[in-house]
Amino acid sequence: MKAILLKKHGGVEEFDLAEIPRPLVQNDHVIIKVCASSVNPVDCKIRGGMLAAIGPDLPGVIHGDVAGIVTEVGDGVKELEVGDEVYGCIGGFKDMPGVLSEYALADPRLLAKKPANLSMREAAVLPLVGITSWNALVDRGSLAKGQRVLVHAGTGGVGHFGLRLAKAMGAEVHTTISNGQKEVLAQELGADHVINYFKMSPKQYVAQFTEGMGYDLVFDTVGGTCLDHSFKAAKEYGTVVSIAARSKHDLTQVHVKSLSLHVVFMLLPILKNQYREQHGNILNKITELVENRKIKPLLHDEEFSFEEVGLAHECWESGRSIGKISIGNTW
Repeated sequence: MKAILLKKHGGVEEFDLAEIPRPLVQNDHVIIKVCASSVNPVDCKIRGGMLAAIGPDLPGVIHGDVAGIVTEVGDGVKELEVGDEVYGCIGGFKDMPGVLSEYALADPRLLAKKPANLSMREAAVLPLVGITSWNALVDRGSLAKGQRVLVHAGTGGVGHFGLRLAKAMGAEVHTTISNGQKEVLAQELGADHVINYFKMSPKQYVAQFTEGMGYDLVFDTVGGTCLDHSFKAAKEYGTVVSIAARSKHDLTQVHVKSLSLHVVFMLLPILKNQYREQHGNILNKITELVENRKIKPLLHDEEFSFEEVGLAHECWESGRSIGKISIGNTW
């Protein structure tokens, strides 16, 4: 079958079209005809070598998000059958080939039925960002209706989904953005207040938009100084959840405000082969929200094919993308 191989860690020129063996169905697994994938930061970091330790042996196939059609079902699989349209984040890591290929082997615990009202490209951008946002806001942040929530980078990949998820669950949602175009888009996504972080400090927007009280829950999707700003923006006894905490921070604000700080690493169940069914369960809930038209993915306006995955990586690394970058399989 056709596949895009990453020959070695490095630049986008290291991708190459190749013929590789088609995967064989295994017990408790399914084979998917791959229709689409998406670009996530982890894909670019594995390609570049920053996260080589969690990537596949090279040359190998990367990328985890997938939407496709079940073509074979292994013994022991009860929840899926041939012809089902599914989506999930299923591989591209150690001992788990990725999805930039015609067919892919998948653990059904990581899958759910694709929302009927989404295209394959739309569904393929949801798994990693959707599960990450759910882990952060619901599982760790204990998001409740009526809470005041701050989502950083509300037009980004994870940020836009976190914004919409918080709105769907009845929160008052504020978000930070970097320019006028993103301000308009964040409003269209449903943000109650949009904050240009180049124009307002945490002290200023806390004073203006929360009467100086701070936020019940702050979702940091950026890391670095944004996590420090999250500590400043949270109210006393509030909660901060980060997906990018690989840095050093002064925890004084966490201490004096008695904050709860949580860190989410969405890939852990995949890498450790533990609690994988939680991912499928979350995707089933996301499917329900999408089909009830409470959430819709935001796709970047440039479309790429699998053979253009290098251009898709360049697009993400340039910082010009808004929402999620989709990659379609034309084979």
